[in-house]
Amino acid sequence: MTWALVVIGAMVGAPLRYLTDRSVQRRHDTVFPWGTFTVNVAGSLVLGLLTGAVAAGAASPHVQLLVGTGLCGALTTYSTFSYETLRLSEDGAGFLAAANVVGSIVAGLGAAFVGAALAQAIWA
Repeated sequence: MTWALVVIGAMVGAPLRYLTDRSVQRRHDTVFPWGTFTVNVAGSLVLGLLTGAVAAGAASPHVQLLVGTGLCGALTTYSTFSYETLRLSEDGAGFLAAANVVGSIVAGLGAAFVGAALAQAIWA
């Protein structure tokens, strides 16, 4: 049962990542990887909210497997973030590479904390 929840969540998260990435990137005329940035920050927000909900007893560990491990695990992507940052650096866009690293870490952690705080405000 555990693995099935993860697989089902990933079956939604992976296509959602691809479609979101393409949709966001199409709207920006820049080499900055806005699509990957968006899915990573959104996934961090959802994961923070979910973690807070589980901690408050408002969501079950099964939901955490389905949404947290499955959906968010497939939605977010550290490997693509790393690749795109390396590519920016190799292409001479060092400032954008550094902005991607700093922005992704700050925004991702910030989104996770906001999600957890929102969960606490709702369910605690």
